[in-house]
Formats: sequence, C-alpha cells, structure tokens
Amino acid sequence: MNVMDIFWIFLMLSALQPVLRQKMIEAARQRMIARIERKRQSRVIVLIHRQETMSLLGFPIFRYIDINDSEEVIRAIQLTDPQIPIDLVLHTPGGLVLAALQIARAVHHRPGKVTVFVPHYAMSGGTLIALAADEIVMCKHAVLGPVDPQINQQPAASVLKVLQRKKPDEIDDQTLILADIAEKAISQVRMCVKELLSDKMPEEKADEVARLLSEGTWTHDFPLTAEMAQQLGLPVSTDMPTEFVQLLQLYPQPRRGQPTVEYIPAPYHYHPSRTKT
Repeated sequence: MNVMDIFWIFLMLSALQPVLRQKMIEAARQRMIARIERKRQSRVIVLIHRQETMSLLGFPIFRYIDINDSEEVIRAIQLTDPQIPIDLVLHTPGGLVLAALQIARAVHHRPGKVTVFVPHYAMSGGTLIALAADEIVMCKHAVLGPVDPQINQQPAASVLKVLQRKKPDEIDDQTLILADIAEKAISQVRMCVKELLSDKMPEEKADEVARLLSEGTWTHDFPLTAEMAQQLGLPVSTDMPTEFVQLLQLYPQPRRGQPTVEYIPAPYHYHPSRTKT
C-alpha cells in the first residue's frame, strides 16, 4: 500500500465520520425514547428546534414550529390509542400560530392524558402547546413565555399603543392597517388561550390568564419560570425525570467553529474527605 492509497482511505474515513456519528446519535435517541416509553407506558413525541448558523456566510437560520411539525405531531397522536398517555417533549423558540394552535387543539381534545416536558425552554408557540396539556413538567430553571402575537416582527400590543399616543392625523395609513390586524390577532390568541385553559381553571381565571399572556403584559421573550407559571394557576410540576434531560442532550447544537461554553462533561460529587484541613 503506497502513500496515495493511505491518503484516499484517510479521506474517505474523514468524509464518512460525520455520517456515522449522526447515525449513532439517531440510534441513541431511539433507544432512549423506547426506554422512556417502556418505563412510563406512554407514547413519547419529541418536538425540538435547535438554532443553527450557516458556516459559509454566517447568516442565521432559525428553526421554528411550522406546518410540517403540526402534521407530524398530529399524525403521531392519531396513531396512538386514546387511552395511552402521551409524553410530549418541547424545546422550541416558538413558531407559526397556525401550526402551534393545530397541535395545541389536538392535545386539548385528546381523551387520554398528555404531559408536556420542558427541559430548558418552550417559548411563544411552544407555550401555547404546553397550555393545552393536562400537566406541564419543567426543570427548575426551565421557562415558558408569553404568547402575544407579532405583526411584521413587531409586538401587536405595541402597535396598538401607537393609536393611543398619537392623534389620528399623525398616523399613516400603513400603521392604521397594522393596528387593525394587531387588534384582531390579540383577540384571536386570547380567545384560543382561554379555550385551552377552559378545563383547567374557572372561566374568570382562564380569562385573566389569557389576557396576561396575550396582551403584551411582558415582552415577547420574557422568561416565565415554573414558579411564575404555578402562580398563574397552570398545572406545572418541577419533578422532571432524568431521562428527559438525557434525551435532550442527544439533540446537540451543531458545532460551528470554537465552542462558546466548555466544561468537563462529567458529574462532580462532593466528598468531605477531599476538603482541605
């Protein structure tokens, strides 16, 4: 075997390495999902969106809840006997209201129990789906978020405030059109949230929570902790099984250049005998 043969073998192995690594991760995911399903006697559905950056031009690519996601999740629900519990794992910045609401209503109308697990965050449309579940399980530092609609990437509630702070003759036609759309969007989302909460709390309480979450009480990226969600009256628990955290770790962020966070990936345990005297 000459040098060129060794070079080409090395080149082929280098090219195959990412593919083999991805296949190994996918197999590990399936094993972990099957393990959780056996332990909990449930169907596990995973909806995870990672944020990626193109390596060539550096343009951000945002992954979010879209119509394809709603089709797949609803299909998985339809393939599950109504009496079998569903464990839905969410890790997402949100997405299309249409797609998120389709999933949320499928969850809400399901006879069997649906538990949403949030290991890290489920914002915006992810929160909308979580509101439909019978139970929301969050890690101690995990967060949900407001579901106030955005119009042209602007908060609908903020667009409406323009009408309150300016005289009619000072507002251009485009802003008036956006304000009309914003008013309708807020009303629609508030109605949908109230619908999803209708079987979890009294009507007046559901209306209050729907108003807080949809009318711009907080900024759209404001983190709602498990404690805050409990204060709102949502069915939130922080008793997160370890397997769901381990499952999320099997969906790693694609590496692009030097990592921004580094540590030795092993648990550290306190041993009194190691302390200095």
